[in-house]
Amino acid sequence: MSEQDLGDIGDDPTLLLVDDDEPFLKRLTRAMEKRGFVVENAGSVAAGKAIATARPPAYAVVDLRLEDGNGLDVVEVLRAKRPDCRVVVLTGYGAIATAVAAVKIGATDYLSKPADANDITSALLARLDELPPPPENPMSADRVRWEHIQRVYELCDRNVSETARRLNMHRRTLQRILAKRSPR
Repeated sequence: MSEQDLGDIGDDPTLLLVDDDEPFLKRLTRAMEKRGFVVENAGSVAAGKAIATARPPAYAVVDLRLEDGNGLDVVEVLRAKRPDCRVVVLTGYGAIATAVAAVKIGATDYLSKPADANDITSALLARLDELPPPPENPMSADRVRWEHIQRVYELCDRNVSETARRLNMHRRTLQRILAKRSPR
């Protein structure tokens, strides 16, 4: 990030970071403060909602899966308290269905972990009318397949038999795929 990019933050540099991974949260806090943001941290959904209610920030980075619930609950509070807040949702469980859900309730962008401070800053400060740059490391074909299976599985309310039927796949094959870790 160059110095001129820091001017894009605007008059209100407040940023809420919500993540239950404490080392990641500390690193990201330092990195975002160096970029000119005034950072406030929360390690849980409850703390994130409390800060969003009391002091709604101009920007927010929210982890999707937290120990005490879903980060989308924080996004909903942010949208209600400050509709112009630019929100980026982060997750280690990048699934298309959750990305769609995040954007539908008002997230500006969605990034899979590990995302670095430059990616996050770019997503927070991107103009709404411009397309994001192509990814440096796009998903592999195996990962895209896995994401599609996860999406259909979520849409079928996590019913393995129904998901297998809709994907025209044997149920046991689907169970083996679901039991494995996501491909890179």
